Amino acid sequence: MKTIHERSRYEIKNMDTKELRASFLLQNLMQNDQLNVVYSAVERFVIGGVQPISKVIELGNYDSLKSEYFLERRELGIINVGGTGSVIADGETFSLDKLSCLYLGRGTKSVSFASADSNQPALFFLLSTTAHAAFPTTLFSKEMAEPVDLGTAENANQRTIYKYIHQNGIQSCQLVMGLTVLKSGCIWNTMPAHTHDRRSEVYFYFDLQADAVVFHLRGEPTETRHLVVRNNESIISPPWSIHSGAGTSNYSFI
Repeated sequence: MKTIHERSRYEIKNMDTKELRASFLLQNLMQNDQLNVVYSAVERFVIGGVQPISKVIELGNYDSLKSEYFLERRELGIINVGGTGSVIADGETFSLDKLSCLYLGRGTKSVSFASADSNQPALFFLLSTTAHAAFPTTLFSKEMAEPVDLGTAENANQRTIYKYIHQNGIQSCQLVMGLTVLKSGCIWNTMPAHTHDRRSEVYFYFDLQADAVVFHLRGEPTETRHLVVRNNESIISPPWSIHSGAGTSNYSFI
């Protein structure tokens, strides 16, 4: 498991593009028949991707977590952005269509992933935080996720937000999780741009065409530092950073 150390708002003022990308951008999360995970010192996030093709892939343990199994002191949110797949948690199988979300609470001992069709594999995005309390395993489809329509076509930010893990949805200890789907012709991921002084975020961009990109604006409001993000890539956003972005076409993001 790769580790990315935290960088302060003062350090990034002197970083070049290569250093910024190495510190905040996660690439190649989705690879055939592989589980890829990254540990971020920001909030002790574990961020991952798994694309099962021809076999069942198990979520293993990592020495750096100092635990007997991955979710001994953690919770995990899983959102599928590909074809239909399944997650097997402690012997129980959960089927996830595209945009479904599964929450696994602290104490879940075994987790594995599979695709229903190798020609249309599942793409599971994983986000894990530490947890001091256990909550039940819960599956939500996008229809259960209280979709909210926001924005206008005139401002190029018409979008639908699907809320999964939050106070009035799937219960968790610390993790909050949802996704946004932009309408055709819309490019802004949020409006107005803003910060969250007490919340760090992780973005995962998906459903971009091969030649499309998102310009993810980050840094302090008076001194932004943008990164170019492509399909199935992820951005770590500390609480001092803005988290706005504009694409060359519409897209979706977790």
